[in-house]
Amino acid sequence: MKDPEVGVSLFRNHPRTWQAFRFCYPVISRRSRGLSLGINLNPDGACNFDCAYCSVDRRSPAVTKTVDEAILAEELATLLDQYASAALWSAAPFDRTPSALRRLNDIAFSGDGEPTSYAGFSRMVTMAAQELDRRGLADVKIVVITNATLFQRSAVRDTLVSLAARPSEIWAKLDAGTEAWYRMVDRTDVPFQRVLDNLRDLGRLRPLVIQALFCRIKGEKPSEFELDAWAGRLRDLRDAGARIERVQVYTTARATAEPWATALDEQELTAIAARAQALGLQAEVHGS
Repeated sequence: MKDPEVGVSLFRNHPRTWQAFRFCYPVISRRSRGLSLGINLNPDGACNFDCAYCSVDRRSPAVTKTVDEAILAEELATLLDQYASAALWSAAPFDRTPSALRRLNDIAFSGDGEPTSYAGFSRMVTMAAQELDRRGLADVKIVVITNATLFQRSAVRDTLVSLAARPSEIWAKLDAGTEAWYRMVDRTDVPFQRVLDNLRDLGRLRPLVIQALFCRIKGEKPSEFELDAWAGRLRDLRDAGARIERVQVYTTARATAEPWATALDEQELTAIAARAQALGLQAEVHGS
């Protein structure tokens, strides 16, 4: 990468809108290390988490409240065509993308809420896979970025398991070790034990990537007790048979829902990742 600052500015610029599109958007992703085509199945902003560090603006009224699957498919096809023709790299801000990042890494189901909560989640995953296969891009990953709260639903579980037959990753959230931190940061009524049980059960069926976002809360970083508890959860999952492909340790990079949720520094993230590495797990750090 010729200019690291250019890459950093692109990583921090993740609008979920693109031109006149309503559901699909391109981003240069720090965790994907390249181009990621996002699919937003929650344009109404509905989510069963209300994370203090979330970068989604839930205060402004949603422009689109329902998913039009036909339009979504057209938008994804257009983005894939723009990538194939290199037209995407002529449009701002992507015209500033370093050559090393001008690669399509994945189609990511992320957006403004929990993607697996959408009733047509399975259909949209199938559609995305077909669009890739039609273009000879079967090696491009499908990524599902999820808070792991709905894996107990058979339709969700079966879809995520079936994805293991092709290049894919499930980025499943676990950014707490204790119930208290989970309630304070993720701010949800979903029981913490459900998340842990879902990670265990799906991890027995296919590999998972654990995504762990840690930040300061009102100036205080996570305590050593909290981080030890988090590492203990990873150990318990591993020992129960869950396959953890790697752990992503990262922090806030954009404006947060609560201004008092602020970034940790690289050294602090590295120390957290070391806890996962001490368990024999691969862990990577993504700073702000």
